[in-house]
Amino acid sequence: MSAARPLLLVGGGKMGSALMAGWIARGIPPTDIYVVEPNADGAAALAQGHGVHTVAGPDDLPDGFSPETIMFAVKPQVMADVVPAYVGYAGPDTVFLSIAAGTPISFFEEVLGNSAAIVRAMPNTPAAVGRGTTVAAQNDRVTDAQQKLCHDLLTAVGQVFWVTDEDLIHAVTGLSGSGPAYVFHFVECLARAGRDAGLPDELAEALARGTVEGSGELLHQQGETSPMVLRQNVTSPGGTTAAGLRVLMGDDPDKDIPADGPLGNLISETVAAAANRSRELAD
Repeated sequence: MSAARPLLLVGGGKMGSALMAGWIARGIPPTDIYVVEPNADGAAALAQGHGVHTVAGPDDLPDGFSPETIMFAVKPQVMADVVPAYVGYAGPDTVFLSIAAGTPISFFEEVLGNSAAIVRAMPNTPAAVGRGTTVAAQNDRVTDAQQKLCHDLLTAVGQVFWVTDEDLIHAVTGLSGSGPAYVFHFVECLARAGRDAGLPDELAEALARGTVEGSGELLHQQGETSPMVLRQNVTSPGGTTAAGLRVLMGDDPDKDIPADGPLGNLISETVAAAANRSRELAD
């Protein structure tokens, strides 16, 4: 992967830094990457650790600077203050890529103008280890070449999917965007259950972490096998796993049933709550 013109990353936080590291690993020279990072310590760490250009604000960018892509990786609460400074770059030769939750394409069109090419993406935190899942949508100003460029930039940290209906990003946010927190909380609950069953604290947490880590890797390596089949493979009829699953599923886990039991319904409510909050942020 290479960039024809410089890339501008606005915000050098955890997600922005993860993406930047992925770009460099994929072959983009650090000298082609500029990062706007007002935090002096953060900017120094990025410059020293990765060799990229860092500036405190957009006014400090070089004269004649012409980025191919501008990625906004700042919190949605500050977007209204940050984005207007980049209106001068709006035009057919630059694509704007946002990874901020709850900030719709229409916001960027209002601030940057209707001629701006906008891609809105929702990655998740496993991007920090190259195993992220991202879903993206675009406006009609984005060219095929710009979409491919954004796709390549996002795949630097994991898999990427595209949707034509931007409204689906809310559900994406509720599922994969917020999903890692649900998984981490499940590990917390699993560890607590182990403690409640009499295991020492450290052993209970180690077993909970190892079980989820290993199960995730098994799911990854057996990508052609559905989660339902993997569940069935580990569930012996009338055995201990079946007894536990009966609590979660509310039915006979030996049967081929959908995820509509107590846990399935709770997860559906959880994802819906996060998706609804995403819609509220967009209003």
